[in-house]
Amino acid sequence: MRLLLDLGNTRLKWALQAQPEGWLARGAVDWQDHPAAALASAWAGLPRPARVLAASVVDAAREAQVEAVAQRLFDCAPTWLRTPAHACGVHNAYAEPQRLGVDRFLAMVAAHADGHAPCVLAGVGTALTLDALAADGRHLGGLIAPGPALMQQSLLGATAQVRPERPGVVVELADNTADAVASGCWHAAAALVERFATRATARLGATPQLILGGGDAASLLPLLSLPARLSPDSVLRGLAVWANAS
Repeated sequence: MRLLLDLGNTRLKWALQAQPEGWLARGAVDWQDHPAAALASAWAGLPRPARVLAASVVDAAREAQVEAVAQRLFDCAPTWLRTPAHACGVHNAYAEPQRLGVDRFLAMVAAHADGHAPCVLAGVGTALTLDALAADGRHLGGLIAPGPALMQQSLLGATAQVRPERPGVVVELADNTADAVASGCWHAAAALVERFATRATARLGATPQLILGGGDAASLLPLLSLPARLSPDSVLRGLAVWANAS
């Protein structure tokens, strides 16, 4: 069995994989909640995995924390996956392949393995990432923008008089600052996703499936006018595909 780790900007998600597929256990830890202690507690009763595979978009210090816990509990250091030029049928569009976030690459691996290409993948979290994946596994490229929450933080940090006294709710036409800020940022994210998916159709040669992942995906889904589906564990599933192929 394998322990699969997805180190995202906000949380670490993990799953214990029974070979060749299926989760025996799974969980998540917020980076603000003493992650080393939380992981040690969550993993204390798990059987020892034969391998630990990890995908990370965080700094080396947090990677070292996780590695120390895995080494202490399982006597097994993680194998850190770095983004390749091609793997598992997916061909990276970046001229410098390692600069594409490994989370984005693994989401495409999962989508390709599940037969969802051609597709557009939107990762809705701290960042809003968009990628177009052709039916033959070619990554055509993508975009990166601030996620809806980060948009709001940036706006509030860069203005003197936009200071709502409460969190806003998303509406079509806001009559107060709190709702105007929240609505503007969430609708901006939805509009970018829809524009990217629409413009990608010609390049993909067919109407793509629109797949949403990331911590804020479920909140963005009802704001879209295009059909879309949620894929909450795409990075872990991509890791599982990679592990089965290696």
